Amino acid sequence: MNRSLVLTRRSLLACAAAAPLAMTLGRARAAGDVYVRAGANFTPVNIAVTPFAGDDAKISAVTTSDFAHSIFLAPINPTSFPETVINPDVRPNVDAWKTVNAQFVLTGRVAPAGDKIAAQFRLWDVATGAQVAGQQYTTEPVNARRVGHLIADAVFSRVTGEKGFFDSRVVFVDESGSKEKRRKRIAVMDMDGANVKYLTTGDSLVVTPRFSPSAQLVAYMSFKDNEPRVTLLDLESGQRQVVGDFPGMTFAPHFSPDGQRVILSLSDGASSNLYTMDLKSRATARLTNGSSIDTSPSYSPDGQQIAFESDRGGTQQIYVMSSGGGDARRISFGDGRYSTPAWSPRGDLIAFTRQKDGQFGIGVMKPDGSGERVITEGFLNEGPTFAPNGLFVMFFRDPGGESGPKIYMADIFGHGEFPVPTPGYASDPSWGPLMS
Repeated sequence: MNRSLVLTRRSLLACAAAAPLAMTLGRARAAGDVYVRAGANFTPVNIAVTPFAGDDAKISAVTTSDFAHSIFLAPINPTSFPETVINPDVRPNVDAWKTVNAQFVLTGRVAPAGDKIAAQFRLWDVATGAQVAGQQYTTEPVNARRVGHLIADAVFSRVTGEKGFFDSRVVFVDESGSKEKRRKRIAVMDMDGANVKYLTTGDSLVVTPRFSPSAQLVAYMSFKDNEPRVTLLDLESGQRQVVGDFPGMTFAPHFSPDGQRVILSLSDGASSNLYTMDLKSRATARLTNGSSIDTSPSYSPDGQQIAFESDRGGTQQIYVMSSGGGDARRISFGDGRYSTPAWSPRGDLIAFTRQKDGQFGIGVMKPDGSGERVITEGFLNEGPTFAPNGLFVMFFRDPGGESGPKIYMADIFGHGEFPVPTPGYASDPSWGPLMS
């Protein structure tokens, strides 16, 4: 892999910290003010992203696109801009920007810095005329898109008080070919669908890839010569290692929050039970022991609990138990069947798939089962996965027929839904953490 592609987020942020842009805060608002709070009821903040000076890499276009998919920040159409920003270091004409209902104006520049580029931004509060955020990033030109995501993360955090999520990646199953001869490959992409890289060749069937907490390891199931195998892939080095051959496995393993263990489901005849494996010693421990089908496990972010689906009560439902095993409590009690639980990185919600009356809904509920809400509903929605900040989910939808699945993104409050562009059909997304 090209080493310039794996420049760490810490390095980028270190460059930024080494050259922070001066801030002048207005009197009307304090430095830590949050302008819009993520929630069920809110009014999006209008932001104008002006073209960055010298921006041949189109960094500002990446940032604008991120905002357009952020739900909480609404980019203003450039055709209505009341002025052309000549000097991004000078405060914009706030009175002019008020006429187009802009609440923030983002200015910036990109300039050569030896064999690198230096990109900087300034965020201006139109109400006060104050600069409320500013930063500079220095990196190789090949990382220009990442800088656009980092700027979007910084602005998103400043405006909402929440962590960003744009500088992250998604691993998924790329699907091509006819329905009868579908070719499946593991692939990874930026969260906005850019920079797709294929990780497997398609010579054997691969399913259910899962990101590790480190953002460098991916686990997936492969079926070479019809033998199911769990494989770990290092995204940086490209090295692979087979964790083990597990006949009858139904789902690829999910990592523990510390990345030291995986949890998986093994079938034994008509039943399936949950096991954990220590990745260093390869030692396994059985967590459930019954005649039901227990599968699709997901750790809580503190590693103390596990959510999983089980038919032990007669139908597919979601249960929660200690990560060490023991008694499990059912948390899904709505109409229909519940499956594919995914624990939010914030720890406050569990996402799920609900099948009811021929419709497949993607929703969230609290870990005790309360507060259930369905985000989207339709034909064959499945497999939710959370963004690093817990405010968004991705899932895949298959319309059936000769078509194939595609990936979508939605916020957990159900305000908006967007398709995530992929080269072909795509399924089983797993959203990784912020890049390191």
